[in-house]
Amino acid sequence: MTDSAYVIAGSEATGGAGIQADLRAFQELGVYGMGTITCIVSFDPKNDWRHRFVPIAPDVIADQIEAATSCHDLDVVKLGMLGTPDTIDVVAEGLRRQPWRHVVLDPVLICKGQEPGAALDTDKALTAQILPLATVITPNHFEARTLSGMESIETVDDLVEAARRIHALGPRHVVVKGGVELPGPDAVDVHFDGEEATVLSAPKIGDERVSGAGCTFAAAITAELAKGGDVGRAVDVAKAMVREGINHRVTTRAPFASVSTAAPQA
Repeated sequence: MTDSAYVIAGSEATGGAGIQADLRAFQELGVYGMGTITCIVSFDPKNDWRHRFVPIAPDVIADQIEAATSCHDLDVVKLGMLGTPDTIDVVAEGLRRQPWRHVVLDPVLICKGQEPGAALDTDKALTAQILPLATVITPNHFEARTLSGMESIETVDDLVEAARRIHALGPRHVVVKGGVELPGPDAVDVHFDGEEATVLSAPKIGDERVSGAGCTFAAAITAELAKGGDVGRAVDVAKAMVREGINHRVTTRAPFASVSTAAPQA
């Protein structure tokens, strides 16, 4: 029997992030993937590669969710960029229609193509409706500060505190990613399961953020959970996969590199 996983996320036309990166990660880890597109994000090469953001109509999103969940026996889903309060409403409604063994949330809070007021409304809706449904949430440094209400996160102890605060909002597992934003030579993540905080540390690979790393990280966790693994093991595989992808990053004519997608070496 083939393991399968589902993703609800935005499309990113260069292939470096979004649902394109998610489905590649599923494939590399031996999981059959299917997805629902919530919005279309394309970088504008004529305007300093800024984001262009186009939401998909809620009824079209609902149709995609209905098709995927009717066709397949799905119990593991990854949520990426949702983009608007209306999208969050329809996705939350779709998720509540059936039980899920795991919901993995990559809490994309801000899209640079949105107005600040609209982005804030989206953040509030995501926190209220989606976050409590999550088995695992994987905020980056900025997202962890926003969700935890902390002014700064500069140490491993700060990462742990942020994870504890976010856990209190409803998700069962919180993986806060320090990445290149945390001072020091190591890329440090903290996994908090409600009782114990586990620190995952490895030397940084450069000092620049790489597009698609967060998407790939959450997608790899999703794939491993779909295969029956536990959250701790899934997080280990995801960190190894992203490190491999950053080591073999894809450079293009855009002013940023994208993570490649390859299964971690044994």
